[in-house]
Amino acid sequence: MGGIERPDGDPRQLRVSDAERHEVAELLRTAAGDGRIDLEELDERLEATYAAKTYADLLPITSDLPAHRDAAPPPVPRPAPASSQITPGGAREQRHLAIMSGLDRSGVWTVPERLTITCFMGGANLDLRQATYAAQEVVITVNAFMGGASIVVGPHTHVVIEGVGIMGGYSGPSGLVDPEYDDSSPTVRVRGLAIWGGVSVERKPRPDPRPTRHHRLH
Repeated sequence: MGGIERPDGDPRQLRVSDAERHEVAELLRTAAGDGRIDLEELDERLEATYAAKTYADLLPITSDLPAHRDAAPPPVPRPAPASSQITPGGAREQRHLAIMSGLDRSGVWTVPERLTITCFMGGANLDLRQATYAAQEVVITVNAFMGGASIVVGPHTHVVIEGVGIMGGYSGPSGLVDPEYDDSSPTVRVRGLAIWGGVSVERKPRPDPRPTRHHRLH
């Protein structure tokens, strides 16, 4: 069987999408608003961004800038219990780009209905155990190029793996506890493409200060 031919096997030569160009453009505008680059530099880098054809073209444009700026999460007095993890009305879609850097989410936060993360020579760590969900089913798309992602869920969460690996792969959910589903359990659908990278899902107990009455580790 024939495979996909690439000039030199280098995933940096893969073509970028319009959405990824827009992501870099937003990063540049944020950097200008923060005073990291001036308006002349912004114009020059935006021109290079929209002319970029491959990941290798995008990489030098943002190599001296933070890969993303996280918005502060809304204050929450305490983690929501597992039986009330669904919080309709949250953000519907979010996109993050990690180029030679990382994205971390843990503690109390809201998982949007659609979360897309592109990791290029970088990584993402998502801990969903204390998170709430914007919908009963959320889709996390992780595209990893020479990078990867680690996703941690609690016993209450359904996980469906649909990613495609090329010299890489998607695995899980493995972990330390058995699933404990009920009618209110959210579903996390993990999709994407991993080239020379990997995405793993692990199931762990919720980080509560005391053991639950349903499950105790020995």
